[in-house]
Amino acid sequence: MKMEDIKSWLSKSGLVLLAVIVGLAAFITGCGKKENGEAAGQKKLRISVIPKGMNQIYWKSVHAGAVKAAEELGIEVIWKGPLKEDDRESQIKVVEDFIAGNVDGIVLAPLDNVALRTPVNNAMRSGIPVVIIDSALDGENYISYVATDNYAGGQKAADHMAKLLNGKGRVIVFRFLEGSASTEERVKGFLDGLKKYPGIEIASSNQRSGSTAEIAYQNSENLLATFKKPDGTLSIDGIFCPNEFTTFAMLRALQDGGNAGKVKFIGFDSSEMLVNAMKKGELNGLVLQDPINIGYLGVKVIVEHIKGGKPQRRIDTGSTIATPENMNDPHVNELLNPDYKKWLKEK
Repeated sequence: MKMEDIKSWLSKSGLVLLAVIVGLAAFITGCGKKENGEAAGQKKLRISVIPKGMNQIYWKSVHAGAVKAAEELGIEVIWKGPLKEDDRESQIKVVEDFIAGNVDGIVLAPLDNVALRTPVNNAMRSGIPVVIIDSALDGENYISYVATDNYAGGQKAADHMAKLLNGKGRVIVFRFLEGSASTEERVKGFLDGLKKYPGIEIASSNQRSGSTAEIAYQNSENLLATFKKPDGTLSIDGIFCPNEFTTFAMLRALQDGGNAGKVKFIGFDSSEMLVNAMKKGELNGLVLQDPINIGYLGVKVIVEHIKGGKPQRRIDTGSTIATPENMNDPHVNELLNPDYKKWLKEK
C-alpha cells in the first residue's frame, strides 16, 4: 500500500471513529435525558390535604374539590384527617406523619388556630410548603390562606336576622368548639353586625356545642330550656348557629321540643337534612360557603407555589345567604347541594 493510501485510510478511519464516539456520547446523553424525563414524568407531586374532620358533607365537598384539582394538574392528593373535629392531637400527628413522609406540600384546615402553629412551622422549616384553608392559623408562616371571609359571613347572617325580626327581638347564639377560628369569626361578625340594630337583644352567646352529635344535641336542649315558657314555647325570637354541626344539633332540639319553625333560625353550611328543613320552613337562612372551591383552590395554590409562582396571600372564596325564597336559584341550589359524589366516585 502506498504511503498516500495509508494516510487516506487513517484519515477516514479517524473520522469514522470520531463519528462513532460522538454518536455514542449523544446516545448516552439522550438516554440519560430520556430516563430522567420519564422519571420526572412518573414522579407526581404528592400533596397532602388535611381536613378538620372526615364525615361531614362539608369536608367531603372540600375533598371533592381537592380531587378535581388533582385530576386537572396530574398530581396525587393524599386525603387524611381526624375523625372528630375536636381531636387536635390526632390532626397534629397527621401533619407530623406527612412531614416524615416528605410530601411535596400540605394543605391544612387547622382544628385549632394556636395548637397547629408548631407543626406548620416544622413543615415550613423542613422545606414543605403549607397552604391554610377554611380556618385561620395564628402567625404568618404559611404560603397562602384560602377560605371564606368568615367575619363577613357572620355579618350577612346578622343583617338577614334583623330583616326577619323587623329590627327587634331576642336572639341566642349556639357556638362551636373553642379554638375553631372560622366559627369564632362568624360569631364575632354576627354579634358585631347586630350592634347596628339597637332593637335586637343578645339573650345568650356563650354556650358551646361540645364535640359529639349527642352532646351537641343535649347542650342545644339545655340552652333552649333556659328560655322555655310554661306553655312550652320559647321566650326568644331568633337563633344563630355558626356551622353545619351546631345547626343540625339545634334543629333536632327545636323539632323535638315542638318549636321548629316558631323562631327565626339561621345556620351556616349545608346538608341534605338542613335543605329539607329549609323547605319545611324550619330554617330561615343558611350562610353558604363553597367548599368544593376551597379544596380546589387550596391544591391549585400550593402547586402554583411549588412550580415557582407567587400566589395571593389571602384568597376569599365568598359566601351566599340561602333562604326559602331563593333556594331554587341555580347558583344557590348548586351551593346547597354540592356535587361531591361525582369527584369522589360515590353513588
